[in-house]
Amino acid sequence: MRVVIDGQLIRTESDVHDALSGPLDFGPYYGGNLNALWDRLSTDAERPVELIWEQAQASREALGAAKFGAICSVLRRAAREDAAFGRKERFKARIETESGWEELA
Repeated sequence: MRVVIDGQLIRTESDVHDALSGPLDFGPYYGGNLNALWDRLSTDAERPVELIWEQAQASREALGAAKFGAICSVLRRAAREDAAFGRKERFKARIETESGWEELA
């Protein structure tokens, strides 16, 4: 599955959770916080997942560097765990930065 996030529309952490919870079918009991995001990405999200975060710089400016970094850290951790476990079908995430595309791995 491919999930594309428009960074222009991500102004709050809640926007990130809303953008991911529907397409990745997190269900009605999803907590909408970074711990819940980690739980879903590490155990429940059906693989393969390719997350594309377009215009991520706009999100970074709206969220602030610390919050944006914390979100990216969860995404990076999920991608690294899949790679470390040698999963054939994986979670992958890329963000569009001012200098091009960055793979979160």
